[in-house]
Amino acid sequence: MRRRLLSLGLAALFFNPSFAQTIDTGRGDVYESSNILAPRATEPVAPLTLKAALELALGANPDLSAAGRELDALDATISQAQARPNPEISALMEDTRRATRSTTLQLNQPVELGGKRGARIEAAERSRDAASAELDARRAEIRAAVMVAFFDVLVAQEHLRLAQASVELAQRATGAASRRVTAGKVSPVEETKARVAEANVRVESMLAVSELATARKRLAGTWGNPAPRFERADGNLEALPPLPALADLNSRLASSPNLLRAGIEVDRRLALAEVERSRSVPDMTVSLGARRNEELGLNQAILGVSIPIPIFDRNQGNLLEALRRTDKARDELSATGIRLSNELAQAHGRLNAARQEVELLQRDILPGAQSAYDAATKGFELGKFSFLEVLDAQRTSFQAQSQYLRALAEAHRSAAGIERILGETSPNLTLAPAATKP
Repeated sequence: MRRRLLSLGLAALFFNPSFAQTIDTGRGDVYESSNILAPRATEPVAPLTLKAALELALGANPDLSAAGRELDALDATISQAQARPNPEISALMEDTRRATRSTTLQLNQPVELGGKRGARIEAAERSRDAASAELDARRAEIRAAVMVAFFDVLVAQEHLRLAQASVELAQRATGAASRRVTAGKVSPVEETKARVAEANVRVESMLAVSELATARKRLAGTWGNPAPRFERADGNLEALPPLPALADLNSRLASSPNLLRAGIEVDRRLALAEVERSRSVPDMTVSLGARRNEELGLNQAILGVSIPIPIFDRNQGNLLEALRRTDKARDELSATGIRLSNELAQAHGRLNAARQEVELLQRDILPGAQSAYDAATKGFELGKFSFLEVLDAQRTSFQAQSQYLRALAEAHRSAAGIERILGETSPNLTLAPAATKP
């Protein structure tokens, strides 16, 4: 009898599907620590467009990949939530003497009550929805970061070109001052001033080179490449992003990834509260077995039901905590809506101001500064102006063009901020093949 009971118990154990289940640990995905800085994607050496940069970043950004892994992990969480409780087999032997021995074999099956399994599945599905919303929000952030980094590279390229042109102009001014000193028309102090101004411009040029290298590295970092390979960024820096009406932007705010994520968090907390509420209902355990009484020579069937009595622990603390966290999620949803509305209004205001500044610089300031510098340079060569006037005109022109580049960068940065909030593709993503020089 004992051998038959043991064989029955082992058979029930080994033929249980949950016992035979294998789990893929994913060890093949673990990379060596020495490869942690290896590039995840390598861009071509050719000039890089914004479209290509976005494709590289969305395909290889490590933060985006991590969010996708979390989504995959929660698929497994849903699968686990659907599982039912395992049965339990127990064997009991009373007395070791064969003649008076009593042996019991019993199978216990927990039965979930109170909708625990459905609540558990619902909570897992809401968690997956939250992870999906997190992935969408992260994707919008990556897109905005790529746009900002790309236009920073365009600005740095133009700033370097401007600095190199200023070096050439400073060299010409120094040569003119030297010729006039040699001719005895001006004091040697004028030549010294010209050389000092040229040295300052060369410093600006070196800073521009460093700024461009930093911007290129920051852009390549969005797709996990620590060392950029692309030759240059290729885009039309002067193609200003459009300025939609603020009311239109606010009407699309309800579908923004961050606001959707906050709303899904409320639903997830409600589902978790329902899980805790279902746990206040005790589960039932159904027992089925057989007993062999050797002393009487009888085989007896065993049927049983057990239910805990919820007197002391009704899971009231966990339920109250879940309800309070649901209230917190609702408050965070309200705060997120207010914050995003304010950020959207601020980004819209910055974009509007930057567009107006660019238009003013294009229309009045840049042509006037360049005309003043050309006139001062020609007048100095003819002996009509002092070199201080040339330096002042040169400084004014350089500052105006630098301000123009900063205004363009602010316009594109503000447009990227709007896209980050709304999570939508802006109409200005299709760029011309080459940047227009200011």
